[in-house]
Amino acid sequence: MKIQTTTWVLLTVAILLGGGVYLYETIGKPHQEEVQANENKIFTFREDEIKTLTIDTKGKTLKFEKTNDKNKPWQMKQPEDITASDAAVSFLLNLLVERQRDRSITVPIKQLKDYGLDPSVATITVQLANQKTHKLILGNPDLENLYLYAQIDPPSPTAKETEIVLIPKEFQYAIERDLAEWKEPEPEPPKPEK
Repeated sequence: MKIQTTTWVLLTVAILLGGGVYLYETIGKPHQEEVQANENKIFTFREDEIKTLTIDTKGKTLKFEKTNDKNKPWQMKQPEDITASDAAVSFLLNLLVERQRDRSITVPIKQLKDYGLDPSVATITVQLANQKTHKLILGNPDLENLYLYAQIDPPSPTAKETEIVLIPKEFQYAIERDLAEWKEPEPEPPKPEK
């Protein structure tokens, strides 16, 4: 049995198209998803690049500096100079570098009050080892109380419009802590034996 030339051409085209789809699904699509995930991240820097962290809320300012001590990686500098709780600081840092924004909208600067961004509920300032500074301004929760309105690296005050993003509500839980929760707990003294 002899196969016609057009059949061979169609078979070759089908194999090439199938191979192209296979390559796209295995190589192209995961790369595209990774790029999209990076675009939706709140910040693109890594946690190990962070040098200082400042949290300004109504009535208090907390400032933390990274140390060279692996056992006590963060030192609270303000309001007290004391070893910071690694768990509390790491939780916030993880949110900053790993979490993604949900969606964004562009609004006139005059409407920032409507979203709790003028004045803001809190401002998180991060200074990197390369001296770049990034700000995350937190506002009110959205109507469903699942997300917070926020500004990432807000524009200059002379701008007419600004971008507002929705970020996970965990940011509120990360910063609304008592001062004692930001401090490393004191080790308990050994109990005397009886």
